[in-house]
Amino acid sequence: MLDVTTQTSTHISKVPPNEPGVLLYWLPLGAGGHSVRLNGRVYEAFSAKHSHRRRCDLYHSALEIRTPCGYFTVEMTPVPNARPWERGVVAEGAVGTNWARRLRVFRYEVRLWRDGTIPDLRYAVRSPIRVTDDPAITDRVIRLLPLVPTPTWGRDELQAGEMWSRNSIISWVLTSAGANMDAFSVPLGGRAPGWQAGVTVALRRMPEPSTLERPSAMSRIGDLRP
Repeated sequence: MLDVTTQTSTHISKVPPNEPGVLLYWLPLGAGGHSVRLNGRVYEAFSAKHSHRRRCDLYHSALEIRTPCGYFTVEMTPVPNARPWERGVVAEGAVGTNWARRLRVFRYEVRLWRDGTIPDLRYAVRSPIRVTDDPAITDRVIRLLPLVPTPTWGRDELQAGEMWSRNSIISWVLTSAGANMDAFSVPLGGRAPGWQAGVTVALRRMPEPSTLERPSAMSRIGDLRP
C-alpha cells in the first residue's frame, strides 16, 4: 500500500527532456492555492484522528508521457469550461454526488493532453520519477486512459476500501498497463489518498488485451503509431 511511505525513492534522476517513457510527479495538495491546501489539512487532521495515526503531508499525482510521436500530460482536474477538446479530455466523472453531475462544478475530467501543461509543476516534490521507458507499457498507458473507471470522486462506490481520487486514476492506469508499482513511493512522511483504490480496482479486473485495439478507445486522440 502506498498511503504512507517510510523510505525515500531511489529511482529519481534527471531525465533527458526528449527521452521516451512515462514520468510520475508528486504534487503537494493545494500547491499554489490557499483554500485547497487549508481544506486538505482539515481533512487530514480528521482522517488521522479517526485512524489513530500521525498527520501526513498530502500529495496528488500526475504523469508526463513522452513518445516519438508526441508529448502528453495526464491528470484528473475540475472541469474549467465546456471545451474538452482543448485539453485532451478522455473521460469525465461526478464530484461528491452523482445526481448533480449535470452541473460543471460537480464534474471532474481525465486529461490525456497532447503538448499539455500540469499546473503547479514547479512545486513537485522528489520528481520526476521514471515509471518506465518500455515503449509497450507506455503505449498501453495511452490506450487505457479512455477506459479508466469514473466513479464519483470522494466516495468509495467501487468498494475499494478508500475514496476514489485523482491518485486513483493514475494508479489504475499504471497498474493496468503493467508498470512496476513497487518501484516508486510517496515522498517521506506523505500520503496519497485514493492511490490504493486505483491499484485494487485494476487488480480486480485487468482489461482484456483486445480492448486496447478498439477504435473507440483512441478516437479522441488518434493512433500514435508512426
